[in-house]
Amino acid sequence: MLDFLPVRLLAAVRHVNINRLYELRLRADKPLRCNFAGEFTYLGERGLEALAQNALLPTREEVEETLFAASGYSVYAVENQIRQGFVTGAEGERIGIAGSYVYENGKPLSIRSVTSLCIRIPHSVSGCAEEIYRRCLSEETCSLLILSPPGLGKTTLLRDLARLTSERKRLNILVSDERGELSAGDLGACSDVIKYADKLTAFTAGIRAMRPDIIVTDELLTEDYAAVRRAVESGICVYASAHLTGFESVPEKLFARYVMLNRIGEIGCVCDARGNNVD
Repeated sequence: MLDFLPVRLLAAVRHVNINRLYELRLRADKPLRCNFAGEFTYLGERGLEALAQNALLPTREEVEETLFAASGYSVYAVENQIRQGFVTGAEGERIGIAGSYVYENGKPLSIRSVTSLCIRIPHSVSGCAEEIYRRCLSEETCSLLILSPPGLGKTTLLRDLARLTSERKRLNILVSDERGELSAGDLGACSDVIKYADKLTAFTAGIRAMRPDIIVTDELLTEDYAAVRRAVESGICVYASAHLTGFESVPEKLFARYVMLNRIGEIGCVCDARGNNVD
């Protein structure tokens, strides 16, 4: 995990518990920040630091080196990802990229002068979705959407929901993993994965070729609801997530259950298709 980091940054990471490290923020010539156990702090050469002045300062060269290494030393191999503003590491680490976008014919061609990276570190937390499974899926399998702002563990919960459903119901599960992050962990023995395809492509190909009972995907955008609608109308349940804060913000009410998160991994209210709270 995180083996693409430059030597001195990787050495600092080795001083912390990787299981509680959720995110790294590399900004050229600025203090190295991390999300550790849900709280942002700094990272120095000997591990966690409370003060910015004790943090490492990644250089622009180290930021660029990190991106190059995470790309497998060939940015051309991942240029489609880069156009979308991210690269996925070998173990599912998602590296968001900030810099100067280059356009051609009105479409993003690449990112140059990279100045910042946001590295999200995937975790498999076995059992973290037990409450959602009990409240929404134990009696009857249905479509559900997990809602919260970024960074509250939606992907981790979806990953565990796939595992729980696979182990307990033995249903065929198709994981649509557009960014290569969702499938970084235990999905159970009954799961199949389509990586790096947009959701409409993955759903269409998967429904035709893989005969799933359930499709699992994350980070729905407005344009993705057409793919969800196709699956639901075909009799397939969908587990998904979205960066939304409440039921009223969902563009199309295609799901039977809507799960709101309060904090990292903490389940708040659960609503039905009409927005009514359910036990």
